[in-house]
Order: sequence, then C-alpha cells, then structure tokens
Amino acid sequence: MTGLVAGADDRSRCAWVGTDAEYTRYHDEEWGVALHGDRPLFEKLSLEGFQAGLSWITILRRRPTFRAAFAGFDIPTVAAFGPDDVERLMADSGIIRNRAKIEATISNARIVAEFTEHDPGALDRLIWSFAPAESPRRAGPADVPATTPESTAASRALKKMGLRFVGPTTLYALMQSAGLVDDHVDGCWRAGTGARKR
Repeated sequence: MTGLVAGADDRSRCAWVGTDAEYTRYHDEEWGVALHGDRPLFEKLSLEGFQAGLSWITILRRRPTFRAAFAGFDIPTVAAFGPDDVERLMADSGIIRNRAKIEATISNARIVAEFTEHDPGALDRLIWSFAPAESPRRAGPADVPATTPESTAASRALKKMGLRFVGPTTLYALMQSAGLVDDHVDGCWRAGTGARKR
C-alpha cells in the first residue's frame, strides 16, 4: 500500500518513519497517543516551535539536550529565565540555537505560567478543546493536511494570548503528535490504536 514502509518486525508503518530506529520507536510509542498535562503539552508546543523549518527527527534526536537546557520544560522555571539564560542557550550546541525561538519559548512560558497559576490544567483543557469530534483515517500521505480549521482556530487562540511560533501548521503537528487526531495512515499497524481521549 502507498504511504507505508515495512519494518524488520514485518509491521507496516507510516512511510515517514523510514528505517530510522528512533523514528520507529517514536512512531510506535508516542506519535498519535493522547498526551495530557500542562507541562508535557508546553514541552510539545515548544519543541514543535523549534521544529519549524526543520525535520522532526532533528528535534527528536536533540530532545534530551533540550530537556536539560530548558529545565525539563518546567513552566515556572523557564518563565524565570533571564538574559543570561538566553546567552547560555545560544551557546548550547546540543539544541537549535535560534534566538527568536529561544526567546519565544521563555516568553511563552511566562504567559502559560500566568494562565495556569491559579487554574492547573488550563493549557491542557484549552488545547484539547480544539480536538475534532472525528479523526478520519487517511488513505496515504497525500491525504494528510498541513493545517485544519481546528489547528487554525487553536493557533488564533494561542496567538491572542500572546504566544509565538504557534502557527496553524505547528499546531496541527502538535495535534498529530499529542493524539488530538490519529493520522496513522490506512494499513499502519498503529492506526486506530491510540488512546485518543479528550
């Protein structure tokens, strides 16, 4: 079938996995599985922002270093980062040294920290409020959209809060990876097995 690749274990997977072992693990264990919690979703949102213009595997391979550099994406801790932290991050070759994205991540953390301080779970509820009622099975990669009305609406809501690097394409990538939609293509062994829950 188009859009699929056969693994060494004889399982058919979405073709974007290729033969990379880390991509295979990510595809099988994380991509499309429901992700909840303010901190995990803030991390995912931040990493998707860093991914803009790059391949996801570049970010995935550097995720441990990103986590170390950004204090595990603990929202209040990142919100307290200052100019010295920006320079520290700009000197860290283990992450993507893009000043605009680094500064946006810190600014976003400040906004999210204020948003969730007296209402834990508020970011989780906001993001999941844009999960579509249905997630149609895609026949192949050509049927997978780059944006949807839901990702556009989510982007608009986050931008209104003041968040940056949260465009509709970035938000749809988050929706895919965090399990708001199930875009495993028809024939993939993971199709329909995710724990998609609002």
